[in-house]
Amino acid sequence: MKIVQTTALMATIATCQGFVAPQQSAAAQTALEMTSRRDALATSFATILAISVPSAANAIDACPKGSKNCLRQTWTPPSSTSAADAASQLRDVLNAYPQEGQEDGKVDGGGYTIISDSDGSFKLEYRSSGKGFFAKSFNAGKPFIDDLVIEPNGSSFEFRSASRLGDSDFGVNGKRLSYIGGLLKDKGWTGVGL
Repeated sequence: MKIVQTTALMATIATCQGFVAPQQSAAAQTALEMTSRRDALATSFATILAISVPSAANAIDACPKGSKNCLRQTWTPPSSTSAADAASQLRDVLNAYPQEGQEDGKVDGGGYTIISDSDGSFKLEYRSSGKGFFAKSFNAGKPFIDDLVIEPNGSSFEFRSASRLGDSDFGVNGKRLSYIGGLLKDKGWTGVGL
């Protein structure tokens, strides 16, 4: 999405009517005239792609430095597990998470929804019950929503669980990943960043 927005901005800038360039020398002005808007846009687009496209190792955004509401982990299935079997095991574990949440609904008491499930990549949305003090006081009684994103990275899977709002999640993302991690450990997976 960032690439599309930035590209649209660059296209608008490149085709802008009425732009007045600062005064330049005759040689600089000639060089500027020789560059077409199409060439300028192509160069800008190539630069944006080179900077913006994540590498496979960083397909998931890093958590902000010092974040108290975002966790990132890496999980690896046993070496004899095929990619399809690993995705299937991961799907089974995600579906085994209790829809009523943990700790009598204090963690993810509003359930969860699998937003996407494709080629070993998963996106889930977890909701608080909306009944707690903070939900009532600061979120009009609506549930807080957290996102869990899982992407394959070679033979491993990158996990990122983050709250959409606030500065702290009171340990909810950690409890969620610990529960999922426990189920993965039972299947022989190993984790990093726990």
